[in-house]
Amino acid sequence: MKDSASSDASPRPIVHLVDDDEAVLDSMALLLDSVGIDNCVYPNAIEFLSAFDNADFNHNLGCIVLDIRMPIMSGIECQHKLKERKCLLPLIFVTGHGDIPLAVQAMKNGALEFIQKPFREQVLIEAVQQALTTSKLNHHKMINIELTQQRLAMLTTREKQVLAAIVDGKVNKVIANEIHLSQRTVEIHRARVMDKMAASSLAHLIKMVLDAKKSTQI
Repeated sequence: MKDSASSDASPRPIVHLVDDDEAVLDSMALLLDSVGIDNCVYPNAIEFLSAFDNADFNHNLGCIVLDIRMPIMSGIECQHKLKERKCLLPLIFVTGHGDIPLAVQAMKNGALEFIQKPFREQVLIEAVQQALTTSKLNHHKMINIELTQQRLAMLTTREKQVLAAIVDGKVNKVIANEIHLSQRTVEIHRARVMDKMAASSLAHLIKMVLDAKKSTQI
């Protein structure tokens, strides 16, 4: 278990535990320690958000286990703040029996899972393991998107024009007419785009560009 003041970067996934109940917080931390899962503890949502703002959590593997009812700032409010910050870490809510409607709403807003108190140890472990698997997938996707954005920045203005038309589903002849080039020139630009973007196929190229475009709109 690490305290919330720790800022050491770690290549291992970190589970961020946020709960105002010290006993519950310690219990969850000890449980994760017992199965070799690194974790940091935070006694409230404000302290966690402060840590999030001062560290690049999105570039590290991990997840967040967040109590839904806390003083000062609730788990739901914290989720909204994290969404504003474009948080990529999967979120697990810990709820009481009467909080199920809130938990369902939280899942509609992007939470991965919720578990009810009191919960069995194995339920928490399995939820965290699932969240860490999701984190790995998200992290891999983020790296690919960043690489795509770097490659897009290397394209010339004309190549970007041709690429935009390709993504719109236009064939070479139509592209040539629209940007006043010969069809052969468009074919050359298209081949250069495929090469610079390291695209294995037209479908691969379009998917990369759409994923990168979507990421800027989240």
